[in-house]
Amino acid sequence: MPAARDSLLDAAYTALARRPWSAVRMVDVAAAAGVSRQTLYNEFGSKEGLARALVRREADAYLAGVERALTGPADPSAGARERLTATAEWTMSAARDNVLVRALLTGCWSERLPSPTLSAVPSSAAVPAQRRADGPLPSPGDFVALVRDRAVTVLSGGGAARSEAAEMSRTCELAVRLALSCVAAPPGEEGVADLVRSVLRPSDAAVWN
Repeated sequence: MPAARDSLLDAAYTALARRPWSAVRMVDVAAAAGVSRQTLYNEFGSKEGLARALVRREADAYLAGVERALTGPADPSAGARERLTATAEWTMSAARDNVLVRALLTGCWSERLPSPTLSAVPSSAAVPAQRRADGPLPSPGDFVALVRDRAVTVLSGGGAARSEAAEMSRTCELAVRLALSCVAAPPGEEGVADLVRSVLRPSDAAVWN
């Protein structure tokens, strides 16, 4: 029931914005979504399953935003430097607006939040989406690798020579790590975009343009 699942996840996220996760009740989530409590348990199995599914959804939404920043800038002629800057800006805005994304990217889970183990858990779920949620959840290091590798693939067109690929990977990882450091310690007036541009010299990304 994809529609019911989405409604339940929306209701859980809204509840989390209002109270600590420990105070969020399954019956209230079901009522807010307009479905039965049994439907909630059929979809997620338990409150822990709901937490894992919610964290998985927010992780996927962040990575979808990374994809948009890399492949669909407002200016189609934007080069690699601008696309990496857009990715860093998205990372900052996503972490600012979404407490779960911030926790995922930094590894800092406050007592208000669910804190599911990042390793896979045994799953008997009949719902494919829940079986995926019960699998491994990304750590901060996983995000660095995922965004770096996707950036290299997109910006090089998938055809970089081995000697160029190593330099591309270094440049992309530098941009990702800089963005994550700004999430943990927000920059001053210059902002993350200026910081990324200042450390990514035009020559760093020239091979992609």
